[in-house]
Amino acid sequence: MQDAFGRPLETLRVSITDRCNFRCVYCMPKGAFGRDHVFLERRELLTLEEIARVAGVFAGLGVRTVRLTGGEPLLRRNLEHLVAMLAAIPGLDVALTTNGALLADKAQALAHAGLRRVNVSLDSVDDAVFRALNDVDFPVERVLDGIDAAFEAGMRVKVNAVVKRGVNDEGIVALAERFRGRGIPLRFIEYMDVGQTNGWRLDDVVSADEIVRRIGAVWPLDAVAASPGETALRFRYRDSAGEIGVIASVTKPFCGGCSRARLSAEGRLYTCLFALRGHDLRRPMRAGAADEQLVDEIRRVWTARTDRYSLSRTASPQSPKPEMSYIGG
Repeated sequence: MQDAFGRPLETLRVSITDRCNFRCVYCMPKGAFGRDHVFLERRELLTLEEIARVAGVFAGLGVRTVRLTGGEPLLRRNLEHLVAMLAAIPGLDVALTTNGALLADKAQALAHAGLRRVNVSLDSVDDAVFRALNDVDFPVERVLDGIDAAFEAGMRVKVNAVVKRGVNDEGIVALAERFRGRGIPLRFIEYMDVGQTNGWRLDDVVSADEIVRRIGAVWPLDAVAASPGETALRFRYRDSAGEIGVIASVTKPFCGGCSRARLSAEGRLYTCLFALRGHDLRRPMRAGAADEQLVDEIRRVWTARTDRYSLSRTASPQSPKPEMSYIGG
């Protein structure tokens, strides 16, 4: 099944909650997500069984990876049960993206349930900078403990770092040094204009090229050939100490190979991180729709897909855009 530009549907990213225990300045700033912010009620969220059902339908359409996101997915109760249900779907790879705050306590149970891959968001290894970024005074060591716990539980671990100029870009080399030689790939992500609340400016973006130059000046790097549909530009340390990647969604958009759909916590299907609206799958499910009807709706939405926001953001910026905490990263 392909969209209007011939892009296949291969990955489904599922936001399982719109809540988070951090207030990162580029995602859920306190000014917009303070004490008075109204989150989704439990009845509005897809149940774990509904998520597993939708994932099975997508698997039948060719999806091979389901990535659980949020908000912060480790806040969702009985997450291990959901992972076990997803892991039982033939041919489906189950992954998760987390801020790592609760990972040390949950890694072993998640691995036992069938989780094989985890990406941990970690924007700095400097404790003061990290506390300022998460804006809830959470210490970096507890996230590092979570990364260690996931690695020791046998999961494949990657670390993701969003880089914002003047905020954490001075720590790029320190981040690289922390994970060199440990078998944990590090991915740097250009600061993106997701949502309406993070005050994004192009001047705040540290380009992928600049990130690679800074690290390469300390430890020489060689480019690695990319696989089809891969989002990261990968570079291997010349001294065989592992690799880094850069996700250049602002300066080198990769919309042409995007094969990802997103499902919000309340069951709306989005065909782009920057899509203006989603398509409701919760309503037909709760109205008794058969799987075949869901297949027809998903096929209708995907085959009409023309999204390529990152390629056209300067020519026709879209507004309003959904918040990353709602749609998942």
